[in-house]
Amino acid sequence: MDGLLKSCFDRSRTVLLILLLILITGATSYLTIPKEAQPDVTVPYVYINLHHEGISPEDAERMLVRPMEQELRGLDGLKEMTASSYEGGANVMLEFEAGQDIDPILNDVREKVDIAKAELPAETDEPTVSEVNLALMPVIVLSLSGDIPERQLLRVAKDLRDELEGIPEVLEVEIGGDREEVVELVVDAGLLQTYNLSLEEMALAAQRNNILVAAGNLDSGSGRLAVKVPGLFETAEDVLNLPIRAVGDTVIRTRDIATVRPTFKDPNGYSRVNGKPALTLYVKKRVGENVIATVEKVRARAAEIQAGWPSGLEVSFSQDQSVYIRDMLRDLQNNVLSAIILVMVVVVASLGIRSGLLVGLAIPGSFLAGMLTLNLLGLTINIVVLFSLILAVGMLVDGAIVVVELADRKMNEGLPRARAYLIASQRMALPIISSTATTLAAFLPLLFWPGIVGEFMKFLPITLIATLTASLLMALVFVPTLGGIWGKPGPASKETMRSLAAAEGGDLTQLGGFTGWYVRLLRTSTRHPGKLLALVVLAFFAVQVMYKQFGKGVEFFPQVEPDFATVIVRMRGNLSISEMDAQVRAVEERILQVEGIKTVAARSGAKFQGDGVTEDTHGLIQLEFEDWQERRPGRQILREIEERVADVAGVIIEIQEMEAGPPTGKDIQIEVSSFRPQLLEPAVERIVERLRTVEGLKDISDSRPVEGVEWQVRVDRAQASRFGASIAMVGSYVQFITNGLLLGTYRPDGADDEVDIRARFPHGQRSLDQIGELRLRTAYGNVPITNFVTWEPAPQVGQINRIDGQRYYTISANVSGELLPDEKVRELREWQAELDLPEGLSIRFRGQDEEQQKSMVFLSQAFLVAIFIMA
Repeated sequence: MDGLLKSCFDRSRTVLLILLLILITGATSYLTIPKEAQPDVTVPYVYINLHHEGISPEDAERMLVRPMEQELRGLDGLKEMTASSYEGGANVMLEFEAGQDIDPILNDVREKVDIAKAELPAETDEPTVSEVNLALMPVIVLSLSGDIPERQLLRVAKDLRDELEGIPEVLEVEIGGDREEVVELVVDAGLLQTYNLSLEEMALAAQRNNILVAAGNLDSGSGRLAVKVPGLFETAEDVLNLPIRAVGDTVIRTRDIATVRPTFKDPNGYSRVNGKPALTLYVKKRVGENVIATVEKVRARAAEIQAGWPSGLEVSFSQDQSVYIRDMLRDLQNNVLSAIILVMVVVVASLGIRSGLLVGLAIPGSFLAGMLTLNLLGLTINIVVLFSLILAVGMLVDGAIVVVELADRKMNEGLPRARAYLIASQRMALPIISSTATTLAAFLPLLFWPGIVGEFMKFLPITLIATLTASLLMALVFVPTLGGIWGKPGPASKETMRSLAAAEGGDLTQLGGFTGWYVRLLRTSTRHPGKLLALVVLAFFAVQVMYKQFGKGVEFFPQVEPDFATVIVRMRGNLSISEMDAQVRAVEERILQVEGIKTVAARSGAKFQGDGVTEDTHGLIQLEFEDWQERRPGRQILREIEERVADVAGVIIEIQEMEAGPPTGKDIQIEVSSFRPQLLEPAVERIVERLRTVEGLKDISDSRPVEGVEWQVRVDRAQASRFGASIAMVGSYVQFITNGLLLGTYRPDGADDEVDIRARFPHGQRSLDQIGELRLRTAYGNVPITNFVTWEPAPQVGQINRIDGQRYYTISANVSGELLPDEKVRELREWQAELDLPEGLSIRFRGQDEEQQKSMVFLSQAFLVAIFIMA
């Protein structure tokens, strides 16, 4: 080591050039390295979506989910498989072990899905397989709102989407709140009977006349000609002119029995921003791109094309991650500058101006070297990296202070500065290396932190290792080399020289002040090592006992000042979409009166998915607060919201704050599963009733089906067969009353996707009573459907959830007040045996508790490993 350090001193120009190169490239890396709010974590989840128009939850479970489960359960590395079936389709979520490469996993899943497709119904849409990637979350949300026609608003949103997707840094832009276009044939039932037509004839005519015919080419020997048979609908006029039947010389067309209108599918919900109808555009950046630069270009492009928009249309920006990244970077810069100033004040007062400047150089030098390392590793700047850099500020100058202080002592003793700094670096090399190594040993095991949390937190040890290693080079190589050229001894009093002489070989007990008292205490302690070790062990166990006695538990991630919040609006009953929206609007209007909120984005609808969202959730209101420096604390705002919406009738309100760290849902999550579904609901009822008696719990909810009514049209197959009818025929007729019978699709100019052509009765003829008025055209003429059909109410079946082949329900709750989830989970585990639940049930705590248990076990093991390494 001494020879290596002497070689560096002999080549001071080369060393200083390397230092200058590190500073320049580090500064360039700091300016150009991608910056994002959350770490780019590879989440080992794969999502499979299965869509089948109109399928019931039970049929979706039996015909969609089970064939998929059968094929997917054999995948290597599969940790857990959950599935949900609902009206209109199903989805399957696969969880794999964290840290695996997602690309080969996706390929394996797609192969299994292709095999399982053969067992799916023919009407099921092509399954989609996608990964869950946190890096693909929106970096900014644009909301278009205004009192203009819906079609015009949608056209502007699509044009803006196309413009934004032309930005190189933007991966894709999704439009939320839009409705699918459809060509609707409103059929007059009376005219059908007048012309003696059947619905099958109209559907068959549409299918036969809206097809692509590949006619081919005609080669006559003297030339080759392409032959084309145009057969696809291109405009709504083509649908109107569709011939259904020819009677003599007369042709009955669609226009004779129906009207055609381009429109949208029936709404599944509504979207508003600050009380105005809106469409939202979710902008996602490419992986590895800079969030700040991406958002700046998105804002600039939106401002350019805004001049051509219709009057009354406004655009607002929300969930802008670049704002928070800028704030974090500013805080980092302020902390670095504060650290440099404080260090220089202390060191300059002790060692002089030049020595203080040399020590102060270690902080920016270590930071910039760490930035260069992170850039070379392909990492990004995010909240965990910034926290790590702030954490490292106080540890970067220790080695430099020791070296500079010893060099000053040697220069005061008469040695030349080059010789003094060489001796200081050589003498302090092993102590500084040992000190830095023991610090790194405490963080090194964190590199192997398992699970999603480990992937999220691995940036902390990587950043600290990079910066602390750079500080070691600064203390032993760069600072001494620069000091050998530019250093100057600070002022030394007689008392200081006496202390230095004592430190070199004199009697340390003769020193005065605090230093002398500390030396005498240390000497006494070293004479009784056994007693001192016993005292340390006793203190260690005493702390554990005291924490167990008086501590409140363990909190997975600390609470932070919220910038965002979500208001969940739950309601029960067979409500229409307009009734749901009216309830959400009532809550929304009260929230708009609260001061300190920047944006209120409300959505209402029949189906929502996400953490904390149950089947009776029909409204989500997302809140973005004003800048925290210009408003009151966020929790005061949320308390006022709770008070204002407490008396809204017919709804249950839950408020979720912004989570710190990886999303984990509610504080407490209990999963009850079984292969015997009939055991689940009574067990969940008992657990929920018990939870309601536990003090300190709020927002208690479960995933049991919502009480409701559905109408089942039952067909007597034997009786129907006597009239030449079938279930398929009955179902198609009933669809004329509900969502409409799909006749085909066409793609008009300017459309992004194919547009459905659906036939249905006028609005006034869509009711349950109208089912009894339906007449099927059979071989015996027009036969009333009531001859072989009955319809009756039945309990509504909601979403069906499965985990590893078992049905399951989830019970979740939040912890109120100052209590910590860990304390409540321990309490709930204790009374679990008192419920006397039947055999065949499996109960498990998930969410924060599950991740917390894994993390605490790992951290305790990592702590022991770090102690062993340091020893």
